Amino acid sequence: MTDPIPPTPVGVEALAGPDTRVLGIETSCDETAAACVRGGTDVMSSVVSSQVDLHARYGGVVPEIASRAHNELIIPVTARALVEAGVEGARIDAVAATTGPGLIGALLVGVSAAKALALTWDVPFVSVNHLEAHLYAAFLEDPELTFPLVVLLVSGGHTMLVSMEGHGRYRLLGQTLDDAAGEAFDKVARFLGLGYPGGPAIDREAMAGDPEAIRFPRSMMDDGLDFSFSGLKTSVVNHVRKHPDVSTQDVAASFQAAVVDVLVTKARRAAKEVGATAL
Repeated sequence: MTDPIPPTPVGVEALAGPDTRVLGIETSCDETAAACVRGGTDVMSSVVSSQVDLHARYGGVVPEIASRAHNELIIPVTARALVEAGVEGARIDAVAATTGPGLIGALLVGVSAAKALALTWDVPFVSVNHLEAHLYAAFLEDPELTFPLVVLLVSGGHTMLVSMEGHGRYRLLGQTLDDAAGEAFDKVARFLGLGYPGGPAIDREAMAGDPEAIRFPRSMMDDGLDFSFSGLKTSVVNHVRKHPDVSTQDVAASFQAAVVDVLVTKARRAAKEVGATAL
């Protein structure tokens, strides 16, 4: 499979000193976020402004609304991140921003702000692929992780298994062939009338349900390392239409169990195949 995650830009290694301070900006979807990080793993501040309330009435993220909200929030969120970190702009050594994948209008807001700050402070601008950022999140918890690693990357629009064979060296092991897990959660939650975002809504209902009440299909469970959740979503819809009096809590719990079962099984299989030191 081709590698969907480009390697880190050449020269970034020079910014990895123990006292290097980087301002990071993220606007790939519906959250305006900024953080100051020292030495690569010391998160001095992290400010996140969510747009969930703006998009909830539409049952999903509306790109134009997201872009406008980012435009209004990017300056106060960035300023607060600097204040909470106790760092003046002149002391920042680099500015990083998510450049993709994501909503193009939303990305442009963050990238434009980051480039402007980098130019003002005369420091490097670092382009970040947000999937690569997900891969490295584990190092914030355990900087001593050793390669090879297998990462189960499950975000709103992506579900994939990636082998990290070294810094900047990645291999795609498997990915969804249709809906991402997050998309399936949103669609099922919308069908059940649970609102948006689907993940937290379904999880709340599942707490009071029986995960074994309904045996929903585990698609492609024994077939490689790719995923498929579209059929599971359809199965939920068909079951509820056939049994209109079924407990919503049981449906939520059984659906969630089916998704998690596939994710865990394939992640463990990938770790074994790669000979990973950690998952």
